[in-house]
Amino acid sequence: MFAGTRGGHTRGFILKHLIDKPYNANQLAEALNIDYKTIRHHLDVLAKNGIITTKGNKYGKIYFLSQILKANLDDFNQIWDKINIVL
Repeated sequence: MFAGTRGGHTRGFILKHLIDKPYNANQLAEALNIDYKTIRHHLDVLAKNGIITTKGNKYGKIYFLSQILKANLDDFNQIWDKINIVL
């Protein structure tokens, strides 16, 4: 999902932002300086895989870390630290 996959780094950056606080897609696009449609694609991938959850709908949809990711946050951070070294 993150290492060795196309778009994995973008998904990692999204998650690192969501660790701090919930965002909507537009806020993430601005914070990461990434095209809105690209952010939406990666958010859909993360949600489909149970990594993030949402509240609301359409433009008001807010994205949060899922309970699964929260329970495994240390593992994610260890993986991210290794990936981030090679960036």
